[in-house]
Amino acid sequence: MKHEYINLKIWHSARSLNLIIKNVTDSFPADERFNLASQLRRAATSIASNIGEGSAYQSDAQFTRFLSISLGSLCEVETQLFLSFDLRYIKEKKLNEILEKTNHLKRMIIAFMNGLVNKKK
Repeated sequence: MKHEYINLKIWHSARSLNLIIKNVTDSFPADERFNLASQLRRAATSIASNIGEGSAYQSDAQFTRFLSISLGSLCEVETQLFLSFDLRYIKEKKLNEILEKTNHLKRMIIAFMNGLVNKKK
């Protein structure tokens, strides 16, 4: 493999976010277990999964496509976190803590993507 995902900081950061989302959704009401909590967990899982999957491709363009999908999933997580806050499932302090982490991961993924794109030039 051209990029070994297990060595990528973006993959480790995505895994860390996954655990945070799992922990925060554990406190959601029982009736949200198969709704918002499940959707949030699946979106968070998709971030690291797409980084891992994309790293298996030899083409930087293909990997960039999967990183773009990861970025979309990250934005989905952020949107669902805002909804969780609006529904009072998480407090503002917790929302801001997690958004700080998502913003950091977003910048990391974008920088990595830009590195792949600029490498071709």
